[in-house]
Amino acid sequence: MSQADAESQQVSTGCRPGCGACCIAPSISSSIPGMPEGKPAGMRCVQLDEHNLCRLFGDPRRPAVCEQFSYDPALCGNHREEALSAIIELEQLT
Repeated sequence: MSQADAESQQVSTGCRPGCGACCIAPSISSSIPGMPEGKPAGMRCVQLDEHNLCRLFGDPRRPAVCEQFSYDPALCGNHREEALSAIIELEQLT
């Protein structure tokens, strides 16, 4: 999938292109291609590209927990830093 296609698909789902907060802040306990043990909170997912777009967006190998993450204005805020802060806070509460 090209970068333009990935951005278009993420925009159509409401995801903020270039944000990547949900691919960094939360821990993911399920296997991710390239990260078979999952990832700890605060670590950048190996599937997050240099433009902060998920390489697995729309791919059946994408973990179910990632599929369930969707744009929510209350969680994602107005910019990437707000999203990172909110998701980190939620991660610490769980």
